[in-house]
Amino acid sequence: MELVLALAIGIMTSSGVWLLLRPRTYQVIIGLSLLSYAVNLFIFSVGGVKSNAAPLLENGVKTADLADPVPQALVLTAIVIGFATTALFLVVLLAARGLTGTDHVDGREQPK
Repeated sequence: MELVLALAIGIMTSSGVWLLLRPRTYQVIIGLSLLSYAVNLFIFSVGGVKSNAAPLLENGVKTADLADPVPQALVLTAIVIGFATTALFLVVLLAARGLTGTDHVDGREQPK
């Protein structure tokens, strides 16, 4: 399970960085979103991947057998903030495209 999680984080991070280097603003926004999702998965994995563990404290269950709730709360907060930031970036993208007439990062159409 840890290998699959590490591969998912690596693929999402590399895809996000690749999209960040693209010339169009929509691709940059998607790259930022992928990078934030990769960071969220990393923070979530720091809390420990526990399977078949009780979500609540019960008698006889050691606290070491439970998943850490702090990374889960941080990831939940980061998801909400990331959604709001992505919406703001999309509004800025639409405004910049309306003003410049292109969606390139530098505001100029690239020669072919």
